[in-house]
Amino acid sequence: MHEHTGYGIEAFIRKQFQIEEKDIRSYSPLALAYIGDGIYELIIRTIVVSKGNRQVKKLHREASCLVKAQAQSAMMEVLRPLLTEDEADIYRRGRNAKSYSVSKHASVNDYRRATGFEALMGYLYLTGDMDRLMELVKEAVAGYTPDEYAGTEARNRYGKAEKKQIGMQEDKRSI
Repeated sequence: MHEHTGYGIEAFIRKQFQIEEKDIRSYSPLALAYIGDGIYELIIRTIVVSKGNRQVKKLHREASCLVKAQAQSAMMEVLRPLLTEDEADIYRRGRNAKSYSVSKHASVNDYRRATGFEALMGYLYLTGDMDRLMELVKEAVAGYTPDEYAGTEARNRYGKAEKKQIGMQEDKRSI
């Protein structure tokens, strides 16, 4: 089990609000996915905003390419070989959790794999393993090719210049 490193936003929040540390094993996979969804989106939004000031609509479009269920599902295919045994177990628990909500824009399989992805993000965040969290996010984003998984609607929505601006070129390492 990972130890808290004492740095990062989670430790700061716990300190500021005098929240006791809880045993990570007491969290359900869906609770891990809930916090993982938020922390992953915060990371992606931070990356997107740091590229420069733009209209919020454009910021949202760029971020949503990377946070939607289909993207997270595809990213798990990149990450699975890199996971430790504990991380793979957290992913499986999240993927197999019985969720009562469904995505309007994703298949059941993509939604479940995305839930596993988010559970893994939440686990790493709550254990304070920010280095590993960032390492996996970098690998996931670098290995993800949106056009490969996007339908015709998504491919046709962006012009060549806009695709380049939002990072849909072949080399994803720029993100």
